[in-house]
Amino acid sequence: MKKIYIDAKEDTPKVILNKSRGKFEISGRSLPEDASIFYGPIVDWIEEYIKSPAANTEFHFNLEYFNATSLKQLIKILFTLEEITKSGKNIKIIWHYNQNDELMLAKGQEIQTIVKLPFEITENSNQ
Repeated sequence: MKKIYIDAKEDTPKVILNKSRGKFEISGRSLPEDASIFYGPIVDWIEEYIKSPAANTEFHFNLEYFNATSLKQLIKILFTLEEITKSGKNIKIIWHYNQNDELMLAKGQEIQTIVKLPFEITENSNQ
């Protein structure tokens, strides 16, 4: 699978999807005008990835802010990733939030209750 690397822009996050590393990242701000268009290729890539995932997958979400339409796409990604657990492979979601950012902490806790994945919430203390 070809890796995906998208640089962060003012309204879209940095995205790194690299199967050989089994470590993925979405970070920055997610406010695209049409989240389904921005996240479409990412969801497609993940749907292909779950057919033959790495033995261990780590997905890091390190978002400063996201809008409601981005949240819908993030949830779609996480629900798709739930399929990995059915294959007997390991997956862990790591939700990062900046120190004193109670909104992103609360969003991580809310998402944690929705998905059926190993989910870790960690504070970026040097922000």
